[in-house]
Amino acid sequence: MGICVGVDIGGTKIAASAVDGQGRVLHQARRETPAQDPDLIARAVADVTEELHRAVAADGGSVAALGAACAGFIDQAGETVVFAPNLAWRDEPLKARLEDLVGLPVVIENDANAAAWGEFRFGAARDVDDMLLLTLGTGVGGGIIVDSVLMRGAHGMAAEVGHLRVVPDGHRCGCGNKGCFEMYASGSALVREARALVAGGSPHAGTLSDRCGGDPARLTGQLVTEVAQEGDPAATELLEDVGRWTGEGAASLAAVLDPALIVVGGGVSAAGDLVLEPARNAFGRHLTGRGHREIIPIVRAELGNAAGMIGAADLAGA
Repeated sequence: MGICVGVDIGGTKIAASAVDGQGRVLHQARRETPAQDPDLIARAVADVTEELHRAVAADGGSVAALGAACAGFIDQAGETVVFAPNLAWRDEPLKARLEDLVGLPVVIENDANAAAWGEFRFGAARDVDDMLLLTLGTGVGGGIIVDSVLMRGAHGMAAEVGHLRVVPDGHRCGCGNKGCFEMYASGSALVREARALVAGGSPHAGTLSDRCGGDPARLTGQLVTEVAQEGDPAATELLEDVGRWTGEGAASLAAVLDPALIVVGGGVSAAGDLVLEPARNAFGRHLTGRGHREIIPIVRAELGNAAGMIGAADLAGA
């Protein structure tokens, strides 16, 4: 591909990068996501694309296409955002709207799919043909590559792995069901359990309580990770729990997909082996056919927050 712009459209920010054919980020730009208005969001994407186009032109280059990574369901045709939980998109014809505004070919893709493609092409999974990406953030996102093909499903909604049901009648999920994977293996789950531990007055949570001034509402996933990295047993156990759930869920998914590699990204992955080692241990205990098959490696994503932008740009330039 030539130079393409990749845009990650989230509920609070629009992050964009100009990316070359080797997956290198040449320029970056950012906007706050406008109020819940589809037209304003599209215009903000066009504005950030124009900023990057000017930066690329100043280097003597040009932008060939735009790839937009969206946190929502994209139809099989790759034209419409059917539904986005955190944005005012309901059957939004985003591809056509953006093409009218930017005057470039546009590809729209689910954000986790785009991140998976970025890691597959240029990141942790660049040496395999089959991989599973798990993004542990507010929820649990997923992306699946099989035989070097990004799997979208019959209706464009494949890899919604966060809604794999792992606990019958468990915690109520935002999707309406109970016991979804993301209610146990996400940053939200980490914060929920940390706040409950502090609110319960457990002496085991003394350090966490001190760090949040006794106010559970001030606890964040980043704070729990920082305290765990300092060696606090309670915070470490909380991350171990998230890791264990991650490994168990990954084992169920591996029984279906048989990937060569599982890549873990998202904010919780910043905890590194505090999450990944428990995940690997649980995965090894629950993997179907263990002892008679190769253990699938579980590794941390390499591209960080840029994965979705790099993946979207690469898909646009294909």
